[in-house]
Formats: sequence, structure tokens, C-alpha cells
Amino acid sequence: MIFVFSTIVSAKTVLVVGDSLSAAYNMPLDAGWVQLLHQRIQPAHIVVNASISGDTSAGGLSRIGHSLKQHKPDIVILELGANDGLRGLPLQQMKNNLASMIRLSQLSGAEVILAGMELPPNYGPAYNQKFRRIYSELDEEHKIRLVPFILARVAGKDQFIQADGLHPNESAQPLIMENVWPHLEKLLL
Repeated sequence: MIFVFSTIVSAKTVLVVGDSLSAAYNMPLDAGWVQLLHQRIQPAHIVVNASISGDTSAGGLSRIGHSLKQHKPDIVILELGANDGLRGLPLQQMKNNLASMIRLSQLSGAEVILAGMELPPNYGPAYNQKFRRIYSELDEEHKIRLVPFILARVAGKDQFIQADGLHPNESAQPLIMENVWPHLEKLLL
């Protein structure tokens, strides 16, 4: 007798809520890491990009409820906080906003991936350490998946940064996608 085992994976919807790093700032939208991710997992799964350049954690919190209702995601990738840090906004407020977004996502039934960020060194070691720690604290408190630093292998390397000195260029996008992929891949099975 021959037995054939088949794994049927149902389509999952991945919602990305982020800022310019996920909104393909200053490049064609189809060159951004979110679109590259979509190309990797389609047609089996769907990726919805609800990212807005310049967004803060407060902006993300104000609109995530609508996105959760509209798209009913199975997985939410939160990529926010960089603009909070760059603007010197209160870090506790940023943490509270991200925590609320995580809770709302989990209450909707979605798994959460949080994309960690780091700030340029000119913000000082104390502020940078507090900022970076927020992501690991949220990971521990909410039992989510954490991408420690979404710009790993990209930040600080001129060949991957646009002329503004902040935003990743097109050649950096596959690396960013690969930073997220191991955390997402397990949730798609």
C-alpha cells in the first residue's frame, strides 16, 4: 500500500503597518521589501501594505483598528517607532502605543511580528539604549515574534542608503525582506 501525505496550507493574510521603511520611500512601490515579500509568498498568501511614510506609533494606533476590521489579517507586522525616536517623542508613549497595537492585533486573532529599530548614534547612548530596549520588553511582555533590528546588514552602509542618509535604497530592500522572512515563514505554515 502507498500512502500519500499532503499538507494543505490555507491562505493567510499578512498586514504590514509601518512607516517609510515599509512604504518604499522615494522608490517605486514594487521595489520595496513589502512587495518583495508579497512576490515571495503569492499566490498562497496575501500581503496588505498599510504603511505611511512619516508615520509614528500614534498614527499607526489611530488607524490599525480599521485595517484589522477591513483586512482580517492572520499575521500583523508592526514596523513603527523610528519616527517617534527621531522626533524625540516620549519613549513611554511610543511603548504604550505599540503595546496597544499588539493587543488589538492579538484580540483580532492575529499573530504579531514586531520589527525592532535602532537610532543613529548622535542621539546618545542612554536614549538609544532606552529606545532599543522597548522592542525587547514588548516581545517579553506580549509573547510575540521580534525582528531585533529590521535594518540589520543595511544601516550604516553607504551602498544601501539613499542620499538623505536615513532611508534604505532599492538595493537594501531584499536584505530587509530577508531580515523579516525567518520570523514570518514559521507563521505561514
